[in-house]
Amino acid sequence: MKKSKMRSDAIKKGPNRAPARAMLRATGLDDEAIGKPLVAVVHTWSNVSPCNLNLRDLANDVAEGIRAAGGTPIEFNTIAVTDGIAMGTPGMRASLVSREVIADSIELVVDGHSLDAMVVLCGCDKTIPAAAMALARLDIPGVALYGGSIGHGTLDGKSITVQDVFEAVGAHGAGKLSDKALKKIETRACPGAGACGGQYTANTMAMVLTALGLSPLGLNDIPATHPDKPEAARRCGALVMECLAKARTPRQVMTREAFINASRLVAATAGSTNAALHLLAIASEACVKLDLEDFNAASEQTPVIADLMPAGRYSAVEMFEAGGIAAIANQLRRANMLVDTPTVTGRSLFEELDDAPPAQVEHDLVYPVDAPIKPRGGYAILYGNLAPQGCILKLAGLGGGGFEGTARVFESEEAAFAAVQGDRIKKHDFIVIRNEGPAGGPGMREMLGVTAALIGRGLGDDVALMTDGRFSGATRGFMVGHVAPEAVRGGPIALLRDGDRIVIDAKARTLSTDADLEARRSDWSAPPPRVTRGALAKYAKLVGSASSGAVTHGSTPYRWRAP
Repeated sequence: MKKSKMRSDAIKKGPNRAPARAMLRATGLDDEAIGKPLVAVVHTWSNVSPCNLNLRDLANDVAEGIRAAGGTPIEFNTIAVTDGIAMGTPGMRASLVSREVIADSIELVVDGHSLDAMVVLCGCDKTIPAAAMALARLDIPGVALYGGSIGHGTLDGKSITVQDVFEAVGAHGAGKLSDKALKKIETRACPGAGACGGQYTANTMAMVLTALGLSPLGLNDIPATHPDKPEAARRCGALVMECLAKARTPRQVMTREAFINASRLVAATAGSTNAALHLLAIASEACVKLDLEDFNAASEQTPVIADLMPAGRYSAVEMFEAGGIAAIANQLRRANMLVDTPTVTGRSLFEELDDAPPAQVEHDLVYPVDAPIKPRGGYAILYGNLAPQGCILKLAGLGGGGFEGTARVFESEEAAFAAVQGDRIKKHDFIVIRNEGPAGGPGMREMLGVTAALIGRGLGDDVALMTDGRFSGATRGFMVGHVAPEAVRGGPIALLRDGDRIVIDAKARTLSTDADLEARRSDWSAPPPRVTRGALAKYAKLVGSASSGAVTHGSTPYRWRAP
């Protein structure tokens, strides 16, 4: 790219920009470095959790790759809220909100300094979709790299992850597990740096980054502490300079077909239901048409072929050893379930798959499409008189495709958790947790504490749960989330009462009740907001429905304009 065409000329070129150059010199840059393209190296490093712990080191490796390819790296970091720590607390309200804040902060710093290109390093759940949202929104040459999965712990010869700790809490509360046994699981589940090790939200969304073409095939699969990870980061630094030279931008690769590929890979790996929420948000930034029905079609038409936690046996590290995303994608490709799409490397997805290295070890993790683990993906999109705008059902364990139960209504996650741990939830109860939606929460908390406690108490096959909040990627059982409209905005879930009959019909794709909800509407009024100041209050006023990704703006294309 000619220097006269660089975005960064707005801050560094000509006599009027002498003050800006003076400040850049104070950071250690000289004339040569200032004259080169200025490339953002954005990361969400934090030492509050393992998920993002290695990102600052990887940023140094990315910077090396940028310098070697003729650019000047400009490093900065943004926030991260760690779900595994915040889960089950008021702090979890900040998690989904952080997705918007991270995307906004990347936009502000990159545009505020007129940077030419960007590499985004991400780790935990919301940092990954936020990276994709920022790349799509800014649409300047850019690459995303996931910091990698944590290694799995081992207990009694079995792989364990943080999911096992959450479920152990339920078993402990039921008197099935001693204090000593709980402590043993706690101390062995998380051995070091990296995001949670099953096909939970982080690893699901890292796979999505690859499917959308924003990350080179195979690089996100590399675990956080693997010796190949630094070289993967250096490669991304070099690659972003190639993208800059060839004017290759994120929206060129983020096609509708790429989003459909991503949704099929989520289904094939029994990935997190959060992927639907995040893909809708990313598509909004990329101005790509996508809706809930696309996810239902993907799940109906795609079998589960990867034996991954939480429903399966293996961790993301073991998936890497078994060939990673390429092994799964190649199975779908052979069955004509994927479409060839462009990628950030300049080559197509199928070209990248053709050159993917073989599995490092023989493994029974990936199954053929014609002999799958399950004949369809693990979720369905339901509607009905309790979810006119839609909701997401986890299908794991549903057997005949339905569940009927009696409503037990709770106004918060904490109230429901206390009922579970207090042994007040019985077989055939249908737990309803409301006022936890995007606006009502605010922040649409995940209900892993409740769902894991149910599993730990042995109620996973006998109790269902519905909420206008979300579920963790580690959740399993009869769960319905993202119910829309949400309660605080007058959705039917707000009108349910204890004792109402609720029916899931997965075949008819309905979530319904025979209670006369409309007769109760005149007695209903929205509860007062839980938060009246600060970021959460602003979010509650701006956020849209979960059925469209819980974004805080419309889909109007965003374009930076030079002054």
